[in-house]
Formats: sequence, structure tokens, C-alpha cells
Amino acid sequence: MDQEFFWYLLGTLAAVLTTFGFVPQIIKMRKTRSSKDVSLMTLFQFSAGVLLWTLYGFHIGDIIVVVANIISFLTLVVAIGFYYHYR
Repeated sequence: MDQEFFWYLLGTLAAVLTTFGFVPQIIKMRKTRSSKDVSLMTLFQFSAGVLLWTLYGFHIGDIIVVVANIISFLTLVVAIGFYYHYR
């Protein structure tokens, strides 16, 4: 395996893991119908962070960074929606 492919694969794996990092929290909120153990500030902080990463990804022309962070942002929008719905 050449070095460039290794780093591409590593970046893709990292993107997948972090992109779906809040999915277990969303599932828990849905299952328990509660958001009392969820920090709204954390959700907003991560949302701001992934939006900035998306802009950075566009700037450097890295499709993995862009797509991963757009999906992360959409996941966080769902989590914030559930937070307000179940509070």
C-alpha cells in the first residue's frame, strides 16, 4: 500500500468516525424521549466547529473534509431538534 493511499484511507476513516459521533446520542434521545442529559452548548459548539471545518475544507479543496463536516452538521441539526422536542 503506498503512503498516499494510506493517508487517504486514514482520513476517510477518521471522517466517518467523527461524522457519525453524535448518532448514538440521537438514538438515545429518541429511545428515552428525553434530552435532560444532553448539553445544548456542546451541540452548538460542535455545530460552529463543523461549519468552520467545512469552510476550511472548501478553501483547501478537500472533498473529504467538506462532505464529512456537512453530514456532521446535518446530524447535529437533528440532535438539536430532538433536544428541543424532548426537553
